[in-house]
Amino acid sequence: MQKIKISTAQFENKSGDKKYNLSVIERLAQQAAKEGSDVIAFHECSVTGYTFARNLSKEKMLDLAEFIPDGDSVAKLIGIAKQNNIVVLAGLFEKDEDNNLFKAYVCVDKNGLVAKHRKLHPFINPYLTAGEHYTVFEILGWKCGILICYDNNIVENVRATKLLGADIIFMPHVTMCTPSTRPGAGFVDPKLWENKENDPTSLRLEFDGMKGRAWLMKWLPARAYDNAIYAIFSNPIGMDDDQLKNGCSMIIDPFGDIIAECRSFDDSFVTATITPEKLTLAGGYRYIKARRPGLYKDIIGKEHDPEQKVIWMKQ
Repeated sequence: MQKIKISTAQFENKSGDKKYNLSVIERLAQQAAKEGSDVIAFHECSVTGYTFARNLSKEKMLDLAEFIPDGDSVAKLIGIAKQNNIVVLAGLFEKDEDNNLFKAYVCVDKNGLVAKHRKLHPFINPYLTAGEHYTVFEILGWKCGILICYDNNIVENVRATKLLGADIIFMPHVTMCTPSTRPGAGFVDPKLWENKENDPTSLRLEFDGMKGRAWLMKWLPARAYDNAIYAIFSNPIGMDDDQLKNGCSMIIDPFGDIIAECRSFDDSFVTATITPEKLTLAGGYRYIKARRPGLYKDIIGKEHDPEQKVIWMKQ
């Protein structure tokens, strides 16, 4: 494997406005390519918008969703990749011939669709169907995986994707700044976003505190460290429907160190050079080699009663 440059982006999407969202994706992809990036990743449902879908009927969801790879949005993404010679990853709602709905995330290059992942744990809309497969594919000689938002909170998903060969896992999210049982969690007042030019400090304190980045730091670096992977975290910035999101898109190396992070309130991206040497030098590589599956394979695979419904918190 050779060194590659990966960018992770963040932007303020518009609900249901695919044309606008794709225009931002195109602009940032073009800029990243000019700066030498090989790959750029965007957040969950970056093409369609996300939070507004909690109120949509099945008919409206079917109108919003597209076939993959035959839909217009994927065709546009392939065009962006081809025009700029860059690999692009972005998210949207998918439908199939039987009117099943999925939360999807795609990887495309200049030649077409490379991979598609259906979210394993969807919950923004009651009509979404859960994906049933892990996703591992290749980008420029690197084995990669995709896990969407809540997929990453279940530690087995990250480990399974690693054991299937992934050394880079793309982790698109729409997260943080929502109520939770976690101490310190909650919404961030949209008025702070409206006043960000006059008072950026108050907004940054909220974004970086327990409502935002501080929670992320409790677990995200551990996913990279424990599994000796590069984690490519992408998240929107600004208003997503009526909820404020804090960005912090970042790239974490196999040591669990943040090697690039978006710290702007603007639509932006950051880039890091991904090197193969860290994959075997990091502690997680040794831990995986030291596993004793015979001790716990029956425990980890034991049947249980899964959570069937996640209640979406409304303001």
